[in-house]
Amino acid sequence: MSEGPRIYNLFPLLAGPLPCWASHMERAAAMGFTWIYVNPFSQAGYSGSLYSVKDYSAIDPRFTDGGAAPMDQLRGMLEEASRLGLAVMMDLVINHTAFDSPLVHQHPGWYRRDRDGQIVHPGAMDGKTRVVWRDLAEVDNAGSPDREALWTYWRNLALHYAGLGFRGFRCDAAYQVPADLWKELIGAVKARHPDVLFFAETLGCTPEQTLETAGTGFDFLFNSSKWWNFRDSWCLEQYAATAPVLPSVSFPESHDTPRLAAELDGDRQAVLQRYAFAATFSAGVMMPMGFEYGFRNRLHVVTTSPQDWEAPHWDLTGAITTINRTKAAHRPFNEDGPLHPIDLGDPRLFGFQKWTRDGREGILVVLNLDRTAGSRVPVPSHLGTDPWLSWTDLVSAASGLLSDLVPLELAPSGILILHPLSGGDAPPAGAEGADTG
Repeated sequence: MSEGPRIYNLFPLLAGPLPCWASHMERAAAMGFTWIYVNPFSQAGYSGSLYSVKDYSAIDPRFTDGGAAPMDQLRGMLEEASRLGLAVMMDLVINHTAFDSPLVHQHPGWYRRDRDGQIVHPGAMDGKTRVVWRDLAEVDNAGSPDREALWTYWRNLALHYAGLGFRGFRCDAAYQVPADLWKELIGAVKARHPDVLFFAETLGCTPEQTLETAGTGFDFLFNSSKWWNFRDSWCLEQYAATAPVLPSVSFPESHDTPRLAAELDGDRQAVLQRYAFAATFSAGVMMPMGFEYGFRNRLHVVTTSPQDWEAPHWDLTGAITTINRTKAAHRPFNEDGPLHPIDLGDPRLFGFQKWTRDGREGILVVLNLDRTAGSRVPVPSHLGTDPWLSWTDLVSAASGLLSDLVPLELAPSGILILHPLSGGDAPPAGAEGADTG
């Protein structure tokens, strides 16, 4: 069985200099994560934002300790990760650079210009207001008159870091980069390093843009299940559209979102439930450092520092380890296979069956959406009372046989899995994606 990626986001500004990353990677490995994702660590421009890259070949001074040469410290981090059995993924930001990057003067034809010939600053809509990032210069990957040299630069950049030992790339705002560039870049890297994986960040784009990006050679995409309320149809519709094309990665929070512990007012069980849901919904799962300790302060790409490390509000390392082991043990949780919602007759409960893509193995997942009261879980009649049907509560870690506990009791913010479902309950052979009806 091929396991989906279990990703621990090591946020460089919070972790500090590269030699300090080892203890965080050790904790991630002990929790059962298989990947470390690090946000940009290259030298930043005048704003100090991680995503405003000034020099792609240099390490930002905030991440070195004055000891060994910066690149040697980076290699040391990669060697330590490998020793721990962890693959490392870095951000690949190629749709913009820092406004004060030397590339702006060395290759002026690489950048978009307005009607007055001035470099365009990228931006985005925040509600009805357009926010412009003046520390950034937008790269013209599609229309540059020097496109061949520009694309060669990006290809060589990815090859350089893959050669250093990075085993994955999270491609920032992937949908804003021409599909042909991704095809060329990904193809070139995989020709030399076939084990390197590419993850598309497509949050905020249209479903059509997501599907177009997915077809350019990516291995995974990040989905939007973090924002799902378990009632509206959009999340299952997106899953149904992308699952046949590309597996996805879910997350309960990210460096771009508020801390879930703050959003849920310190509700430990509800926070853990959202991680368990992310782990069961998609082939891959990701969480940022500090999630395990209930950190409340939002990560910031400019101002966060090691001094922002919080005293733990709780310790979920054991519970996350259990969830990660459970995920690794069941094929349906490592694929974006057919997914069928189930009506359990209680609006407080949300249930779904998830299958492997070949339809041979299935699992029933039930969440109690009530954060204050427990609920009884009626076992769907078509599952019967098979004495070999096991249940596991991913929040409490309790488990047993179905015949031992009927009906099942699910605690507030609980999440229960029933496994394995018999082959006779599988969807038709060849079925893919989700059944949202």
